[in-house]
Amino acid sequence: MDARGSTTDVWLVRHGETEWSKSGRHTGRTDLPLTPEGERSAVELRPSLEGVSFDLVLCSPRQRALRTAELVGLTDEEVVDDLAEWDYGQYEGRTRAEIHESDPDWSVWTHGCPGGESPEQVARRVDRVIERCREVDGRVLLVAHGHVLRALSARWLDQPIVLGANLELATTRVSILSHDRGTPTLDLWNARQPG
Repeated sequence: MDARGSTTDVWLVRHGETEWSKSGRHTGRTDLPLTPEGERSAVELRPSLEGVSFDLVLCSPRQRALRTAELVGLTDEEVVDDLAEWDYGQYEGRTRAEIHESDPDWSVWTHGCPGGESPEQVARRVDRVIERCREVDGRVLLVAHGHVLRALSARWLDQPIVLGANLELATTRVSILSHDRGTPTLDLWNARQPG
């Protein structure tokens, strides 16, 4: 994943709130709609993105991401399975506190999920997305989910996926990944509005 000479900027948008994101339940394959608050916050983000041109827009196949993309005014996004949220397997729909009752040392970043994905599997997925982004000489927008975007950001910075544990990302927030003289950088993180 060599970034030398790259001029790619990657903007990240986490989808709006769902009932499960609101309550802290792990939401991977479950295809939940946005709450009214999730829809409102996506509409509020729209003016910040309207004046920005993107050379490539990629979106998760889950309806919460697709609806967010629609509400922020995107019309030409490409659906990419590699941007789907982490597959939580047996931990789907459970909160971290509930998981810790039976597995107190568990972390998605180090243990993965029984019946779901390992950190290594997610790293391979996001590495493919990063490769695609680095082929673009310009600006890319990704609309997806909390854990997968945190994992992607860690890998963008050429770090192990576990760094994602340190990158809190709320719903309907914008982050920007870029470069400084060939070194991958984190230019903006978890912002309500870019800039």
